[in-house]
Amino acid sequence: MSENDKSCLTIPKAELGRGSPIGFETVSDPEAISRRFASDLMDEYRAAKAAGRDKVVFILPVGPVGQYELWADRCNREGMSLRDLVAINMDEYLTPDGRDFIPETDPLSFRRHMKERFWGRLDPALAPPENQRHFPSPADPQATTSLIERLGGVDVTFGGVGITGHLAFNDPPEPGEPIDTEAFARLPTRVLRLSRETRLINAVTALKGNLDRVPQWAVTVGMKEILESRKVRVYMNRPWQCAILRKLLHGPVTAAVPASLLQRHQDAHVVAAELVTEMPEPELR
Repeated sequence: MSENDKSCLTIPKAELGRGSPIGFETVSDPEAISRRFASDLMDEYRAAKAAGRDKVVFILPVGPVGQYELWADRCNREGMSLRDLVAINMDEYLTPDGRDFIPETDPLSFRRHMKERFWGRLDPALAPPENQRHFPSPADPQATTSLIERLGGVDVTFGGVGITGHLAFNDPPEPGEPIDTEAFARLPTRVLRLSRETRLINAVTALKGNLDRVPQWAVTVGMKEILESRKVRVYMNRPWQCAILRKLLHGPVTAAVPASLLQRHQDAHVVAAELVTEMPEPELR
C-alpha cells in the first residue's frame, strides 16, 4: 500500500478496528469519552503502582477536555493520593518569537487549564509536589527527554489526535520537506511552528474562528517520547476526526499521518465517540 493510498477512508463504521494492530472501541458520546478518560487515568495510575513503580510517569494532554475535573473529584472522594505521579504535559503555546510560554492569563494557556481544572481542584494533600508537574521548556526542550530517561521511561502517554494526525503538536512534515518516517519517529521534544491546518482547526474549536488569535509557535514532547512510552491511550470526540480515525487505524504507516505510527506500538489503544465513526462523506449545510 502506498503512502498516498486513501482507500481506508471508505471503511464502514462496522469494520473500524478490524485487523488493525491498534486496539479500538467506541463509546456513546463525547461526555462518555470524558468519563472513560478519567477512569483510565485512575486505573493506569493504580496499575503502575501495583506493578512496583516508585514514580508513575504520565504524558498528559489538555485536549480532549473534561477528564481532569472528574479525576480530581474522584480522588478527593476516595482519598486517592497522587503523590507519586509525575505529570508531563504534552505541549504549550508560545509567544510570537517562539522563546517563551504565552502568559497564564491567556485563556489559551495549557498551564492555566491544568491549574484551574486539575491541580486547583485536587485536595492539596493528595496532589503531587509542584516539581513533579512538568511542562516542556522552550528554553531547554532536552530537559524533558532527560527527565523521562532519569525516571525510567513513561508509563502511559494519553492524548488526542489533530486533524493532520498529529500527536501532541507533532504535525506532519510540510509538503516538500525532506524527512522520512523513521527520522520523524525519532524527533524529540522541541520548539516548532504549527501547521496551517492545526491553527485553523484550533481556531474553529476554541476561538470561534479567530485564526489571527491562534499562536504560531509551540513547544511539544516529541514522537520519540510518545512512541517509547510503555502504553499509549488516545481519545477522540470531534466530528472532524472521522477521516483521521480511519487513517490512523488502517492507513499506511507514514510521517504524513503521525498517529499512524501507533500501528507499530506494542500497546496502543483508541477510544472514540460514536460520532467519530461516521463515514467522512461530503454534506453541504
